[in-house]
Amino acid sequence: MFKGQPKGLFALALANTGERFGYYTMIAVFALFLRANFGLEAGTAGFIYSTFLALVYFFPLIGGILADKFGFGKMVTSGIIIMFLGYLLLSVPLGGGTVALVTMLAALLLIGFGTGLFKGNLQVMVGDLYNEPQYAAKRDSGFSLFYMAINIGALFAPTAAIKIREWAISLGFDGNAAYHFSFAVACVSLIVSIAIYYAFRSWFKHVEGGTKKGEKAQVVDNLTPEQTKKRMVALFLVFAVVIFFWMSFHQNGLTLTYFANEFTERSASGIASMPFNVWNLVAVIAIVYALFSIFDKETSQKGKWIGTGVVALACAYLVWQYSRLSGSIEISAPIFQHFNPFYVVALTPVSMAIFGSLAKKGKEPSAPRKIAYGMLVAAVAFGFMAFASIGLNTPAFQETVRGTAQETLVSPYWLITVYLILTFGELLLSPMGISFVSKVAPPKYKGMMMGMWFVATALGNFLVQVGGHLWGNIPLWVVWAVFLGVCVISAIFMFSMMKKLEDATK
Repeated sequence: MFKGQPKGLFALALANTGERFGYYTMIAVFALFLRANFGLEAGTAGFIYSTFLALVYFFPLIGGILADKFGFGKMVTSGIIIMFLGYLLLSVPLGGGTVALVTMLAALLLIGFGTGLFKGNLQVMVGDLYNEPQYAAKRDSGFSLFYMAINIGALFAPTAAIKIREWAISLGFDGNAAYHFSFAVACVSLIVSIAIYYAFRSWFKHVEGGTKKGEKAQVVDNLTPEQTKKRMVALFLVFAVVIFFWMSFHQNGLTLTYFANEFTERSASGIASMPFNVWNLVAVIAIVYALFSIFDKETSQKGKWIGTGVVALACAYLVWQYSRLSGSIEISAPIFQHFNPFYVVALTPVSMAIFGSLAKKGKEPSAPRKIAYGMLVAAVAFGFMAFASIGLNTPAFQETVRGTAQETLVSPYWLITVYLILTFGELLLSPMGISFVSKVAPPKYKGMMMGMWFVATALGNFLVQVGGHLWGNIPLWVVWAVFLGVCVISAIFMFSMMKKLEDATK
């Protein structure tokens, strides 16, 4: 799985892991913070939340345009500095008044712009590592590994957000002020990220781009105008579809978090409580990777023994954890957000093994076809969510009866399962989409086109607020049916354009 990859991939992936850990620690509690600190309605909080997400994914277009002129490396470094300032501003507890609101909005603008300089350009650099012939065939698997690294940071973020907030409360800070400690984690993670970037810069400096003062940038582009047009059309068709995937998928930070907070049982005991401990999930990940090592034909005998030892130790750890269980644990809504990155990290080797096997047989689906399948899988997830919500109170009524016998609550395993299904869709769409853009984008527009991928994501994130506005007096199953319909229609459109999309990659 890791064999044959350029070593620059691992350095860039780790640098991104640090930044994503801070971002997802903040985002895990951000929607709840908006409602608790400023007393906002669900729809208003959803508007601010989705607008921020849109900024985070819109600014990479500007970052890409700047990088095409000044170089990717310079933009990545500038982005980290600007993000740091934004998170630092967000970490200051100023209460819930006008000054606090304006300061928060300024911080969000800085974080969004800094992310725009950092995120897309780092991914362009990853893609350019595979322009060398010896790495070309590893592009899709490389982006899968890169995407997995992002989610390692995201895996620990919800637990960090909750634990740090609890620690702040134990020190005597009130609940609202304690949220700011979770935001401050991002400042520390960015310091780690920039340290990794510069410590291993020699591994990827050749793809940073840019020119010395007085020189003109030289871009090798052997495409004809017709080929360029064909590729641009294909890219924009993909961008149109992913808008609606992210509109649906990023309900994980809004309506799915509302559902976890308002409609999901708030405690668990026995073996049902074990998935809410992030270290138990890490043990499961260790077992998955060790098993792949054991059954990999290229693994040495020593490696197989090490893998066997890892499996034994991880299983023993889980048994020990189970033996220590007593009573029930409280389930906090943000903790559900660690299941998506857990599934990404755990399932990436499974996904790579499946598609690797299909590739050897000449049957691996193209990247556009994988994206279309991803939309269908996302539709299944929201269909499952709609089924789970039949017979539950409306959100508006649930709020009035919270803590009484009239509450309608469901098992946390409904959400855990939905995150599993959504993750299958994400693995088909997101890393494959990024790989597709890096491969198909005309060389002279590469930074801009990676930026456009994020603009499509930004538009989808802006539409996330639809879920917040639906969260009220209508039946819950209708909320999820809206996203089910959007995903199905997008998949049908994608399949109808498949020939045009696949021709662009030839």
